[in-house]
Amino acid sequence: MQKTIKCLLLALLTALSLGALAQEAAIRKNIAARLPQLKSIDEVRASPMPGLFEVRVNGTEIYYSDAQGNYLIEGNLIDTRNRRNLTDERIEKLTAIKFDSLPLKDAFTIVRGNGERKIAVFEDPNCGYCKRFERDLQKVDNVTIYLFLYPILGADSTEKSKAIWCARDRGQAWQDWMLRDQTAPAAAAMCDTSALARNVDVGRKHKINGTPTLMFTNGARVPGAVDSKKIEQMLTDAAKG
Repeated sequence: MQKTIKCLLLALLTALSLGALAQEAAIRKNIAARLPQLKSIDEVRASPMPGLFEVRVNGTEIYYSDAQGNYLIEGNLIDTRNRRNLTDERIEKLTAIKFDSLPLKDAFTIVRGNGERKIAVFEDPNCGYCKRFERDLQKVDNVTIYLFLYPILGADSTEKSKAIWCARDRGQAWQDWMLRDQTAPAAAAMCDTSALARNVDVGRKHKINGTPTLMFTNGARVPGAVDSKKIEQMLTDAAKG
């Protein structure tokens, strides 16, 4: 009897597995044929909502489909019971960057106090929110800031970033501009600035779509100009692991 039950369970699991593979194949085939721009599908998997499948393309772009790929939904999947944006949570997981894997050689550091706490920040020199954020960041002590110049707001952002990157004291040049509107001499931009292009590539890969974006040693990522209290809270949480 027990052997029969095991055989039935195995047969059921096999059928379910084959059914899932057939659904994935149908979704891939139909979407690729009907929407050529989504031909390169990275992954198809069941979503938390019964009957709805997650379709992932270009690494981190999320869509939803029925089991046959006849309908495609672009938008957020919300868990109303727990008030959670499941799409955002999924994208955050896909775009997560381990702090130790950040290309720190392409950043410059600003150290305050003992510098024992660490934070990485992606900022554009022409970002008004970044300037507000920098004023609040002055209130945070005992921290090492890894500043990634991230010029995404236009050609002038790139030129300002080059001048800051090539300055004799990058941290001073950055703060002179962000806090005092004192620009670094354009003539100073006579060094290897390939780090800026690499920063933009890293940001695009990990969906850093706005500035400032903060990253902490525990993997937490915070977009936007948060105030010093929020930064302190996040640093404390990061220290706990």
